[in-house]
Amino acid sequence: MDEKVRVLLVEDHPHMRKSLRRLLESDSAIEIVGEASDGREGVEMCVKLKPDVVLLDVGLPVMDGIEACRMMREKEPSAKIIMLTSHNNERDIFASLAAGANGYCLKDSDFRKFPQIVQTVKGGDLWLDAVIAAKVLKVLPTTASTLISQKLPAEQQIVYEPLSKREVEVLELLVDGLSNSDIAARMGIGIETVKTHIKSILGKLAVSDRTQAAIKALRAGII
Repeated sequence: MDEKVRVLLVEDHPHMRKSLRRLLESDSAIEIVGEASDGREGVEMCVKLKPDVVLLDVGLPVMDGIEACRMMREKEPSAKIIMLTSHNNERDIFASLAAGANGYCLKDSDFRKFPQIVQTVKGGDLWLDAVIAAKVLKVLPTTASTLISQKLPAEQQIVYEPLSKREVEVLELLVDGLSNSDIAARMGIGIETVKTHIKSILGKLAVSDRTQAAIKALRAGII
């Protein structure tokens, strides 16, 4: 039998913490190992409890969630961190990704997806709500590439199966925001060939969509 995913909740609103706990514990594969109500306490509990996944509010007292995320990545790099927020401003999004967050979710998202989000991030994939992903793709590869790739400690280096030269070319155009048909035209190849390359890229990077591939590629320094 597989071990449960151990989750730490760091959220200053008691009602939200209670709702998250109730929802996540409805999944028999998830165990809540602790709760914290401010960023500093969250960092301390992360080091003490060594959770698999941390659900971390952005707007925390004492120490904000972004700084707490950065410290968790330094002190407990194996923990996966999902940021939670009621806002979708670009500064918080990219600052969170730069701090090493593995996911970014809005609190008004469909709560029924949260067990799936936890499992996805625990498995090594990035998770971004659709509205967040749209913001990330809009500014790639300028602002996002700078923020996402900076100050990642050695413990956070991303392991992936090497891409072929052709796959890297496709990935560069994907990060530039080109559609499959645009990539095909730019490279002088068929659209089905582009789809085959993208499928291979997603598989090698162990991600499920183009946005996650772009972010992971930038973090890993592939492009």
